[in-house]
Amino acid sequence: MTLRWVPGWNGLTEPEAVSYVAAVEAADGEPLEFGVAKAINDFVLGCKQDKIWDAIKACCILAGARTLDGALVPLVGAAPTNNNFVDADYDRETGLVGDGSTKYLDSNRNNNADPQNDGHVAVFATELGSAGRWVNTENLTQAGIYTIAYTGSSFNLRNRTSAADSGIGTPSTNSLTGLSRSISSTYTFRSNGATISINRNSDGLTSGNTYIYSGGGGYTNPRLAFYSIGESLDLAALDTRVSNLITAIGAAIP
Repeated sequence: MTLRWVPGWNGLTEPEAVSYVAAVEAADGEPLEFGVAKAINDFVLGCKQDKIWDAIKACCILAGARTLDGALVPLVGAAPTNNNFVDADYDRETGLVGDGSTKYLDSNRNNNADPQNDGHVAVFATELGSAGRWVNTENLTQAGIYTIAYTGSSFNLRNRTSAADSGIGTPSTNSLTGLSRSISSTYTFRSNGATISINRNSDGLTSGNTYIYSGGGGYTNPRLAFYSIGESLDLAALDTRVSNLITAIGAAIP
């Protein structure tokens, strides 16, 4: 027997999770499994306990929901604009896959919405795909942008900079890849379960939305199960919470 969460049941403790689950179910047209709803609640609660919840300003869990429409309901912030993704691109356990050609999400979170030296962006990939920019600020040609670009063997990165840091980190599936900056002189990068500090001064802010699966006119095709944008935070703590979330969702889906 599969247990289902019933709207109004008080087993979910976090109001943000209750509202999100209700919105996903409305988009899906049917309830989520109890275990999926609980995984979402535990994620929100855990982020609050780690004191990283308030730093998350735009976020989608691209897994768990029964439909693509449900997966694009935002946990935090504005809903992303879907450019060309279809239902067949979505898997409840592993997320949403790009095509490297036309498909991307506009997060509708402007790069200048967070301070120059107080920002993060992160994604959780279940498949690496081919080389390309997983995350990029809309206008690649200006200074002060975010980039997480997979080269096929490593990453190229920008965190509020025009210059890229090349060949940093080891790509890995089923772990968080992210950037966070809390001071002007350095930023942190997390990939494959490890966080490193990179010496690179920030050099301004570009006005442009953060895109997922696209950047600079190009497209890419990882399968992503989560993204987050906002103020600086502890990437290791976020990694643990997202990894637990995606694992719990997978275990709860029959």
